[in-house]
Amino acid sequence: MGNLPTVADIDQMSALPDPVIRNLQITQCYHEFAVAMTARTGISANWCTFATWASKQAGQTIRKEDFARTLEGISLSAVMVIPDIAPEAKAFGSKRNDGEIRQSVLDVLNPLAALDRASDAVGRGNKKVFEEIGREFARFYDMCLNDSVFDADKIALFGESLRPGEPPEGQQYLRQAFKFYYQAFFENDLKTRAEMMLLANIMIGFHEQTRLQPEIAEAMNAALIDRSEFRRQLLNALFPNRGWFAQLRLFFKRLLGKPSPFDPLLDRLLIEARRQAHLVITKYLMTIELPHGLLLRLGEDVPAEFPTSLQQLVLTDLVNLLGKIDPTPNSTHESRAVDWALLPDRLHFIVDMFRCYHESADLLEPPFTPAQVEILKAGHLPDGRL
Repeated sequence: MGNLPTVADIDQMSALPDPVIRNLQITQCYHEFAVAMTARTGISANWCTFATWASKQAGQTIRKEDFARTLEGISLSAVMVIPDIAPEAKAFGSKRNDGEIRQSVLDVLNPLAALDRASDAVGRGNKKVFEEIGREFARFYDMCLNDSVFDADKIALFGESLRPGEPPEGQQYLRQAFKFYYQAFFENDLKTRAEMMLLANIMIGFHEQTRLQPEIAEAMNAALIDRSEFRRQLLNALFPNRGWFAQLRLFFKRLLGKPSPFDPLLDRLLIEARRQAHLVITKYLMTIELPHGLLLRLGEDVPAEFPTSLQQLVLTDLVNLLGKIDPTPNSTHESRAVDWALLPDRLHFIVDMFRCYHESADLLEPPFTPAQVEILKAGHLPDGRL
């Protein structure tokens, strides 16, 4: 069924050292896998369908796309709220003029370091998932995609190489998910097939999100700037070559019970630095853009309804799993993720997103143009919007 990526291809892509090119190839690979399964299941989403657009969104963070425009807007707002520390800084001994002091503050407030940390974590997570789950899709397609009759022994053999037990180390949900995909290939009842596909998607999503917990928490916490390091950087900027001395003076003034008015200003600036970093991280990590400009904000309820085939669920395994991980299993109410770093919050949103967009043909549209695909598969960065 076409020239689908093989296990060897997955391993080669996973080993690419450039996270930007690697992400682009991963995104395109997910799309090819997603489309291939529809030849057996019809227009219904599989896990790779959603992984395509999640990986494409991750690419924006990895590339720090549109960062300059985002930073410009944040920096302009910062000018209006940061305290004017020039008088206190000069009173405390800074030899810089007002303009130099303000620019030094803006330079230190720059949230690029936080985005660098988030970008690195997202890139590692993108690779981590692909080299495990992408590899299993390649193996599953090679063994099972073209079967004309159900072969219980073959799908059992496929599952034998997957580790038993719960994630993050166990792979029992992957084993069960691919079994349901395989059963769906031969299921004639459309509603039953839809529920099997949804169940498989959720099982892989549960495994994926559990495995990604460290990287997602790290990315979301990138805005938590260390207080000591922030003060050190700011004092070094305001007192070139004498930042250590300024830090020592502030320490002794606090110790003697005579803190400088300059001291609380530094903490107000730290609050602002964390606020700006949080805005950037939220913009990049708390949205996912689907085709035709549909932007899902992860901190808001999923803005869609369940398709008719999935409004009333009857598959026992599906109902039981939703009972464990979806607090509102028959509604998108309160599906928003209050804290994306919390696994239960993420799962609630993701499960409802999978269910609402299960029959969306738009999600099978290519993430890149044919010209872009040719270039990225050659290992180069394409022009245009990615």
